[in-house]
Amino acid sequence: MKLVFAGTPEVAVPALDALIASGRHEVAAVVTRPDAPSGRGRRLVASPVAQRAEEAGIEVLKPVRPREPEFLERLRQIAPDCCPVVAYGALLPRVALDVPARGWVNLHFSLLPAWRGAAPVQHAVMAGDEITGASTFLIEEGLDSGPVYGTVTEEIRPTDTSGDLLTRLAFAGSGLLAATMDGIEDGAIEAVPQPADGITLAPKITVEDAQVDWAAPALRVDRVVRGCTPAPGAWTTFRGERLKLIQVRPVPERTDLAPGALAVGKNSVHVGTGSYAVELLWVQAQGKKPMRAADWARGVRIGDEEAVGA
Repeated sequence: MKLVFAGTPEVAVPALDALIASGRHEVAAVVTRPDAPSGRGRRLVASPVAQRAEEAGIEVLKPVRPREPEFLERLRQIAPDCCPVVAYGALLPRVALDVPARGWVNLHFSLLPAWRGAAPVQHAVMAGDEITGASTFLIEEGLDSGPVYGTVTEEIRPTDTSGDLLTRLAFAGSGLLAATMDGIEDGAIEAVPQPADGITLAPKITVEDAQVDWAAPALRVDRVVRGCTPAPGAWTTFRGERLKLIQVRPVPERTDLAPGALAVGKNSVHVGTGSYAVELLWVQAQGKKPMRAADWARGVRIGDEEAVGA
């Protein structure tokens, strides 16, 4: 089939690579978000998908909005059979959805209908799910509600951050998306409507959502930290300033600390929660680089009655 691939961040690159390497389909063009400011100089930088497409000599389309007449006209000129999508980042209007004969097929990083929305991997980790996966589905105008072509499953490991899990899903999902394109071309697969039961939503995680509540149980604190790593980054406050929490470890044997209370050992920093303590392993103070929590504690000289999140 002739394909137009839509995607933007690094997590979409493995799927683009898989389609380019498949040999069965022609990736005629790529649709991605416009160049965005990056780094200290805030200079405009092309998306990871745009950079990969340019390396491969593929035409790149960067509409500000995918309903722009110029973009729609170019899409019609290319006349793709199908448009695979991975984390494109913009809502596709009906006028665009109608262009490819076999529709737009999205690779979504959950087992639909669970975790429809922008942050399925983060929500799966924060909810304590043990299994997740990826799904390919035919895009409709509803939010991730279209019929499903196929799925792959992935175990969520006890120490997984959302970044760890998303990396694995990006590669597992790339094979699923390529196989889905093959099946559509061959007429070997049909999209099956999603069940009405089991729908959960995964809206974007905000900075406010990433603030740790020390009155919550230790397992919840651990899940929030892992789910918000690397973005937007879990955090608390210490001496009125924000302290980023990069890695923690539940310590079930320690139950003597009140929520938020700090206990500093020679090489450890424990914090009380609503159940038992967690150990801070890696933190990042405002304006500083990430560091081991024990080194941070030595530097700030924590007093006996000090706490985080107060």
